[in-house]
Amino acid sequence: MHKRQSLKLIAGAVFAAAAGYAAAQGAAAPFPSKTITMVVPYAPGGSSDTRARQVAAKMGAILGQSVIVENKPGAAGNIGTDAIAKATPDGHVIGIGNLAPLTVNRSMMPKMPFDPATDLVPIGLIEKGPLVLMVSADKSPFKSFADLAAQAKSKPGTLSYASAGNGGAFHLAGELLEDAIGAPMVHVPYRGGGPATTDLIAGTVGFMFDMVPASLPYTKATPPKARALAVAADKRLPQYPDVPTFAELGIRNFEVSNWFGLVAPKGTPAPVIAKLNDALNRALKDPEIAERITSQGNILGGGTPEQFGQFIVAERARWSKIIQDKKIQAD
Repeated sequence: MHKRQSLKLIAGAVFAAAAGYAAAQGAAAPFPSKTITMVVPYAPGGSSDTRARQVAAKMGAILGQSVIVENKPGAAGNIGTDAIAKATPDGHVIGIGNLAPLTVNRSMMPKMPFDPATDLVPIGLIEKGPLVLMVSADKSPFKSFADLAAQAKSKPGTLSYASAGNGGAFHLAGELLEDAIGAPMVHVPYRGGGPATTDLIAGTVGFMFDMVPASLPYTKATPPKARALAVAADKRLPQYPDVPTFAELGIRNFEVSNWFGLVAPKGTPAPVIAKLNDALNRALKDPEIAERITSQGNILGGGTPEQFGQFIVAERARWSKIIQDKKIQAD
């Protein structure tokens, strides 16, 4: 009887140990263990959405699991970014983190459904889209940036510039330029870049900032409809080899871009973030992806989560100061 009880105890111990081992193995199951959802906080067809789908396909092949894109547009990117922030922090829901919801919206909107500084963690930068300052090719008297700056200084408060709406990168670049020149200018917000560009070409407004891909059809048209005067990058761009940077024109710290990267919910394990970051970096090194980004005049991202996090913090401090000083409010 004693021997039989001993055998039962041993069998029970072995079973418990096996169950514990299996549970431990399950808890430490290799990531990813299922399909990854990449949330895009904007509508299908935009630059963030297009790039997300390209990167998702490459990352899926690298990780050995499908990465699907889910669009959640609305509230200047807040709806989709909130969905990322509130997702289960296991790495299977990540998303695109853009300039507006990560650095700008909190300063302009009194009620935010998430805190970008504490509810999200960076994975890595995908790309930066430097801005170009352009004027009408045949309606504008400005042949150079010096001409534009001279006009702004000689007739304060009369030079106007267009943007795609309050608080966007194009508007903030104009506010930054106003401070750099030291003369007030008139901001004319439009509901989108298309109407703003139409009025720029017609000479209704004095100048505007735009992304390089959007500017090229106008500056490279025959005959040109717009003229580029300066690029807000740290060096000249291949698409505009004859157009100086603001630094070359004597204006320092004027690198301004529309940028986005990958973020995850707070609490996502560090090893998972590291694996996602590695997959992103490998995807960005793919010649096809790199060509798609750089051929449009954009700057290839990459780097560590820490580097992306430091960049976000710096951008948040920079733009929140401009927004508060200028009392900029959302449309």
